[in-house]
Amino acid sequence: MSYCYAAAAAPLASACLSSRASISNNPSFHFHLQTYPCPSPALFRFPFPPITPPTTCIRCGIRELRQRITTVNNTQKITEAMKLVAAARVRRAQEAVINSRPFAEALVQVLSELNDQLQLEDVQVPLTQVRPVERVALVVVTGDRGLCGGFNNSILKKAELRIHELNKLGVDARVVSVGKKGNSYFRRREIAAVDSYIDGGNVPTAKEAQAIADDVFSMFVSQEVDKVELLYTKFVSLVKSDPVIHTLLPLSSKGQVIDMNGNCVDAYEDEYFRLATKEGKLSVERDVLRTERARFLPNMQFEQDPVHIIDALMPLYLNSQILKALQEYLASELAARMGAMSNATDNANDLKKNLSIAYNRQRQAKITSEILEIVAGAEALG
Repeated sequence: MSYCYAAAAAPLASACLSSRASISNNPSFHFHLQTYPCPSPALFRFPFPPITPPTTCIRCGIRELRQRITTVNNTQKITEAMKLVAAARVRRAQEAVINSRPFAEALVQVLSELNDQLQLEDVQVPLTQVRPVERVALVVVTGDRGLCGGFNNSILKKAELRIHELNKLGVDARVVSVGKKGNSYFRRREIAAVDSYIDGGNVPTAKEAQAIADDVFSMFVSQEVDKVELLYTKFVSLVKSDPVIHTLLPLSSKGQVIDMNGNCVDAYEDEYFRLATKEGKLSVERDVLRTERARFLPNMQFEQDPVHIIDALMPLYLNSQILKALQEYLASELAARMGAMSNATDNANDLKKNLSIAYNRQRQAKITSEILEIVAGAEALG
């Protein structure tokens, strides 16, 4: 059986070519090379067969590889820390969402039934008055920071589609932007008139919700707009969140808000009568029939003026709905950031492994080349 000498790497073959000394004439050198059976004569042909490169081809020097490994390692530590911070905060944000949903949904039910009862008594309330829609105010809630995947893009794309949909109906859309990401987006793209820019906070509070509610209240009462819609990201689970549209004003049933031509201007997936909790726990049910809601008796009499009751409850309704939207967006943002930072940490770990493999291969090739140069020099002196 014939034997051949295997070249360990391309630098070894080049070093053999550059050396004038004949390795085959040096008997002592054969003890340092490993021989194995060579079934194919193709290995005897020169140059040697090409060596299969690694999966990720990285072309840089040893020093650059060492610097890149250090940089990736530092980045991995940062993303891991951001993941842990988001995981610690998302738990509290999730509890806040679960605790706020039952009250906000119950208040919507009470106001809706109260409004239906008032319609029978021919009582007009400004905040529940349904009029032909010429202008719609969109309250778009976005985040203040990035590094959370496509969280901000999803709600901004939905807002842009809603604006185009209203423009096709001949309805003017006006935007109230909440959040730094939404503010910068609408400043760059002049797709609609922006009435105000409101910066969000790290933890949503009733004071911030009240400031937004006051702005929306003044716009609707002064008839600057005929309808107010709230666009935010609804928290479903740690791995899922849905951008939704919720009608704030006027307080009416879905399908009753029309434009000057009698066309319905409600969103296709309006979340007006959709429930998302059961007995204080998260539920992903999307549709709830109105017949399941507790209705007032038709012969109910009010001890106070119904208009006073509505006027007292409507500010609380606006504040609770906006605060719930802010809490939903915060929980969704933290969950998205936790997932994005987890993926970034995994990618950094894989990149560090590939860089370490390339660094070790180049270091071994350099050591092998230096050994061959020493052997060739000793052979030339001998």
